[in-house]
Amino acid sequence: MKIMVGGTFSPLHAGHKKLISRSFELAGPEGLVVVGLSSDNFAGRKSHPVMTYEARKAALERYIESLGTATTWEVEALNDRYGSALEADFDILVVSEETLPVGLEINKLRRAKGKKMVEIHQIACVLAEDGRWISSTRIIRGEIDDVGRVIRREE
Repeated sequence: MKIMVGGTFSPLHAGHKKLISRSFELAGPEGLVVVGLSSDNFAGRKSHPVMTYEARKAALERYIESLGTATTWEVEALNDRYGSALEADFDILVVSEETLPVGLEINKLRRAKGKKMVEIHQIACVLAEDGRWISSTRIIRGEIDDVGRVIRREE
């Protein structure tokens, strides 16, 4: 199985790790996972500060290596929300609840180009201890840490 997954991953948090690890589970040991990582230029459109591409790529590679998987993988730069997903031959696109609309748009554009549609595998977003989604924005604001623990401030 060839799996594609993508994101900015800044900072890499529990929700991202669930998305990535599920991609490897779906690919299996004989498969391939292509992780699209937003380029500095594309990630610069975010509403919060983003680490450099190289720093994000290094954190991503460390996490993937920690999985101890036999699955082949590669990281490709994303210069837009689609990357190579409009043209590449692959089986499954892994998305979160938040990125499902992009996955549906990818299939619509693939169909318009005469490409085969791909299976979309959606994972549930990971909740922080306060019951809200873990997100990079919340981490950067200092509301939660990267595993979803609420950061309590002394008054």
